[in-house]
Amino acid sequence: MLALVHFTKRHPWLTNVAIYGSLFASADVVQQKLTKGPGEDIDLRQTAKVGLVGFCFHANFNFFWLRAIERAFPGSNPLNVIRKVACDQLMAAPVTISAFYTGLSILDGEDDIFKNLREKFWPTYKTGVVCWTFFQTVNFSLVPPFIRTAYIGVCAFLWTTFLCYVRNRDIDQVTARLLQALPNVLHKPSSDLGQEEGKVSKK
Repeated sequence: MLALVHFTKRHPWLTNVAIYGSLFASADVVQQKLTKGPGEDIDLRQTAKVGLVGFCFHANFNFFWLRAIERAFPGSNPLNVIRKVACDQLMAAPVTISAFYTGLSILDGEDDIFKNLREKFWPTYKTGVVCWTFFQTVNFSLVPPFIRTAYIGVCAFLWTTFLCYVRNRDIDQVTARLLQALPNVLHKPSSDLGQEEGKVSKK
């Protein structure tokens, strides 16, 4: 472990980009495993495309973006953490989401490379704000700068699994499933609520 930390400090770009890109590609494999039927093969060409987007753009973008934002708002005091998280969501998030959808559409040879982006940007962005606000608060508060890209890669593994799933499906269906997954209490019929209120009033 100490050798890995030492190597990372000496070669931060190489280590962080390699880890990030590998996790990006692995996310597509996991997504395919979870959604394909029994006996269906993994589409390794699709995984290679996802990995290429991760290695060429997302890993490098995050490496240099995280360094720049740390220089702009150094340290882990609460105010600077808030500033960094806000900048990340307002500036970096739209760029990375756009690059994901557009980059894969280009690699897939789609006629309209912005179709997925137009249809899925806002639902994806709003979901990402919830997830990445938490991820980046931990990142800027607790994670040493020299491994932040690798940490983001681990978070991006979960996020990219979701993105790969969303990209190949109707966004309205995905949103509906997410709503169905919410606790039943949020969907309790109003009649049930009325009955409960009546019980309380009788007491």
